[in-house]
Amino acid sequence: MRVEVFTLFPEMVSDYLGRSILGRAVEAGFLKLLVHDLRAATSDAHRSVDDAPFGGGAGMVLMPEPVFTAVELAQPVRPLFLLGPAGRRFEHSVANEMAVLDGFSLLCGRYEGVDDRIRTDLCDGELSIGDFVLAGGELAALMVVEAVARLRPGVLGNEASTGDESFTDGLLEYPQFTRPAEFRGLAIPEVLRSGDHQRVERWRRAAALFRTLTVRPDLIQKRGGLSDDDRALLAEFGFDF
Repeated sequence: MRVEVFTLFPEMVSDYLGRSILGRAVEAGFLKLLVHDLRAATSDAHRSVDDAPFGGGAGMVLMPEPVFTAVELAQPVRPLFLLGPAGRRFEHSVANEMAVLDGFSLLCGRYEGVDDRIRTDLCDGELSIGDFVLAGGELAALMVVEAVARLRPGVLGNEASTGDESFTDGLLEYPQFTRPAEFRGLAIPEVLRSGDHQRVERWRRAAALFRTLTVRPDLIQKRGGLSDDDRALLAEFGFDF
């Protein structure tokens, strides 16, 4: 998969993408990550990329010329997504859709936003990571790249890892425990020490249902509510619902 990011702060993006899971995936050839500096396409001595908005108002707006030029010079892989508050909400289902692409590109906004001609005539779509405001799109870009890349074969190393996580089946992940089995009087569920793998899997399913029901009931509603089998499984392990 080829991923390209356009930003005013290329070092900020490159540093993160070059580390840990993503860095290893690049070294192994599973990912190709390119970061483009929007200022590289400027033509004045001050490398200006922003200007005051027409009609007045606070803040500055990214100008169309340097952004269009940067993208046209790079000829990035498409689709190109603007990261902004009006975009499609980026969720696990969207990450799954993007993970089957050969690649995609991201444009990080800054200041008060971008000249709207960038959104309508240069980009292919817009993505939002939530209903809040950031100083720029760099953090959002890192979130999108990591969420999508880890769904690609080979990136995590263990292919089973992504099949057992929160949101994969519309549920939060079950609670995880490791050694010691008892810590400061807090013991792990006995079923996890039973050696009965089928029963462990059933408990994990029940625990995932209960956790989701408790803290994210909206996800249960999105799945159509609890089925009879779900209710029986919760009752089997004593989860009070």
